[in-house]
Amino acid sequence: MPFAGEITRLQWVFTCACCLMLAATGCGRGDDRTYSSASTITILYPTDERGLGPEYDLPAQFLMFLPLVSHKADGMLEGLFARSWEPSSDYRSWTIRLRTDVRWHDGVPATAHDIAFTVKLLSRPDVGYISPGAVSITVLDDFTFTYTSTVQGPLNDYRTYYPKHLLEDLDPTEFYNWEFWTRPVGNGPYRYVRHVPKTMMELEANPDYFSGKPEIDRVILKFGSTSLAELLSGNVDVLPQVNPMDLPKLGEDTRFHIYYRITPDVSTIYWNHRQPVFGDPRVRKALTLAINRRELQAVLNLPDDLPLFDVIYTQRQWGELPQPLPYDPERAKQLLEEAGWHNVEGNGIRQRHGEDFHFTMLVVGNRVREAVYIQDQLRSVGIRMEISTREGFGTVLREMRTGNFQAAIWRQLMTISGVRGQLAFFGEGSIIGYQNARVLELLETVADTQDPKELNALYRELMSLFQADLPVTFLYPMTETQVVHRRVRGLSTPWRADPVWYMEHLWLDEGP
Repeated sequence: MPFAGEITRLQWVFTCACCLMLAATGCGRGDDRTYSSASTITILYPTDERGLGPEYDLPAQFLMFLPLVSHKADGMLEGLFARSWEPSSDYRSWTIRLRTDVRWHDGVPATAHDIAFTVKLLSRPDVGYISPGAVSITVLDDFTFTYTSTVQGPLNDYRTYYPKHLLEDLDPTEFYNWEFWTRPVGNGPYRYVRHVPKTMMELEANPDYFSGKPEIDRVILKFGSTSLAELLSGNVDVLPQVNPMDLPKLGEDTRFHIYYRITPDVSTIYWNHRQPVFGDPRVRKALTLAINRRELQAVLNLPDDLPLFDVIYTQRQWGELPQPLPYDPERAKQLLEEAGWHNVEGNGIRQRHGEDFHFTMLVVGNRVREAVYIQDQLRSVGIRMEISTREGFGTVLREMRTGNFQAAIWRQLMTISGVRGQLAFFGEGSIIGYQNARVLELLETVADTQDPKELNALYRELMSLFQADLPVTFLYPMTETQVVHRRVRGLSTPWRADPVWYMEHLWLDEGP
């Protein structure tokens, strides 16, 4: 479940508004698999039979439930449940007009009353999905409503809505345990057929879908963790969220194509400014210059043209991001010398006032590879870095919050709704001990602003301040990798890289 008040997937979509159009790639052996049906697609999915409900907050919900809007293959918005939308002058209220031809899978019309019911339900303290009071809905007629928000507008393509007539009499204190989530009745392109607990769920194309029955007749969600063996053996057509380091295991197999989408999360090194060494901006700049971030992406088998940056931003600034610091170890050495860190003893490790430049980096266990690469890069400029692993991102964050750390690899969310998380790191009481009164003022203003022009101006100034301070080192935008059988057509990187999310736009081609 997302943090209360945060809006999740729209964040990444808007964040990469002008981002890479990475070519899908493929490799190969001949195709020796057989299918029980030419119009059935099987997906290995990391969930169980409740995966179409709000507890998991995964794209599978789009198979069953419509968001207000989605994105076309070129990244532009298109209406789904919503037919049109119009903001107020301050962008805090929106008038939304719904399609009149959307029906729940039991035949009941889907209306604005379902929207209002869902928002009220998700705002309950015992549900905790939306911060109480953050969003209010006023129904104007069956297919028109106003949406007023203190956090973000309604064009959130990751929020889905539920049938009031089926849920209003259920106990909301048992929201996440409702059996409805295992046998959902939605209004989207696919409808529930059956499931086997902890094993699979079968869906069929909705013949009454407002834009027409989808071309792929059946979707099988096979529950289980990512396994290339399942894909290579022909048991599934789609493997979502593959570790890029596993891609070489595909060898020269031309049966598969690889698609990427960029998430709003950025892999980030947080320097603890309470440590005297990291309180010096010259040192932080030297550390960033000493890491070949482009080569790091290659080491991690990431797309080779992911953007680099040293600033926080939103989608509106994507096309005007300032040039990032280059890889320049010689300039890094000069800055370290200026900051008083010298190779006094000739052993390759810099010292100042008799102390070695030596620190420990906290890192999640599955991120050790990038930590080892950074360790080697810093060693070349005279810095000794130790690596200390933890079980998960939450463990790292909890340790960071104590202030008892030197550096850590964690993540940063680059969205407007993520500004409250940015305040935790760069605002008052900063987790990393960063202090800049103007940055605090600007971020607090961003948190209370929805007008796009005002936000543009605020982030331009923030980018300038971040360039000067370099409070953290942004390594790379994180991606999700999908490996898909070549017979599945209609996908593209980055906007329609997830076949589960955009199943209604796909088709199967059994040709050679």
